[in-house]
Amino acid sequence: MRILVIGSGGREHALAWAIAKSPRCEKLFVMPGNGGTETFAENVAVDISDHGAVVAFALGAKVDFVVIGPDAPAVAGLGDDVRAAGLLCFGPSRAAAQLEGSKAFTKQLCDEAGVPTAAYGRFDTEIEALAYVHDQGAPIVIKADGLAAGKGVTVAMTMEEAADAVRDCFSGAFGESGSTVVIEEYLEGEEASIFALCDGTSIKMLPSAQDHKRVWDGDRGPNTGGMGAYSPAPVMTPEMTARVENEIILPSIRRMAERGTPFTGVLFAGIMVTRDGPKLIEYNVRLGDPECQVLMLRLQSDALDLLEATARGTLAEVTPEFSDEVALTVVYAAKGYPVNPEKGSEIKGVDGLDGDKLKVFHAGTARRDGRLVANGGRGLNITALGATVAEARERAYDAIDRIDWPEGFCRRDIGWRAIERELKRA
Repeated sequence: MRILVIGSGGREHALAWAIAKSPRCEKLFVMPGNGGTETFAENVAVDISDHGAVVAFALGAKVDFVVIGPDAPAVAGLGDDVRAAGLLCFGPSRAAAQLEGSKAFTKQLCDEAGVPTAAYGRFDTEIEALAYVHDQGAPIVIKADGLAAGKGVTVAMTMEEAADAVRDCFSGAFGESGSTVVIEEYLEGEEASIFALCDGTSIKMLPSAQDHKRVWDGDRGPNTGGMGAYSPAPVMTPEMTARVENEIILPSIRRMAERGTPFTGVLFAGIMVTRDGPKLIEYNVRLGDPECQVLMLRLQSDALDLLEATARGTLAEVTPEFSDEVALTVVYAAKGYPVNPEKGSEIKGVDGLDGDKLKVFHAGTARRDGRLVANGGRGLNITALGATVAEARERAYDAIDRIDWPEGFCRRDIGWRAIERELKRA
């Protein structure tokens, strides 16, 4: 097969890397790709928001299969346009992608399907939203309804923080995404990322993961797209995983089909494990970033087989298999991230680090005149396998210490919660 992967981040590098290992992968394109993908695939400099140009390239290059990585093109309906051109596509329809494109849509679906989630209100005016915050009190969670590059959610611990977050949304800080605001009760518990491949009717659960969203050690600082992750998530016991599948994922998939908007692709459920059991925080309609990186390093099945079966509606015929080892990834970001990351600095010492238990996935990088340079906020994802979280983390940080990038930074405590659990068991 000739395959086109859409996207340029660490998730897309990991997806492309996994696909490239399939013996059925004849030719691999990544659009637009990054400094890592160009070492084993052909990067294609096409604007992925121009659906006509994407389809024209795919047809001209005789692409058999398009795999959509990021959220924005999925929500914008790229999957519909690719399929309308007669091409096989992994990714949801525009209608199904509302699960990520509109938090209010997802809340309504939860109401219809009986999915446990936080109590909430939906508001189209600042005055109504502020009045609701005043009535509910803090802590409380403020969310821009639409896509905001992982930065449209504020967990407000004070009334002042909550009011500021509401004003930010309605003042245009997140563009049209903030024109509607969803305000939720603050859930206490432990968060986990749950993934399921879905072909409209069948699902196949993938391993769990946990990420670290805050920029600094100790879970301090602003929310980011993610500073690191590990898989599996210790909080997701077999019993808890079964509850998420039966109480959250399956009812949602059934309701989407009943609505006439069946979901195909990968459904990413952000879950809070509370005293009352698992509750849905939000849905995403793609693999997580950086969770995808740890999942792909653990994957033992043929990635292309799994993605194609999902796209063709034959998911029941395949079984995803994963290593029993733990995978952990550390995001190495450019200074200034997430607000104003510095671009253009050279990154040395990366080539040659990869091994059986370690893989460096690129995100915001580019190769210019033979030099690897920073080209975005999250530059690299140093991803390692180990028998324990502690072993995987040691392997990842050992690799980071061999990278020469004075203009980069990373958290030094990725996996701390899981390591505490390991020490208690020991």
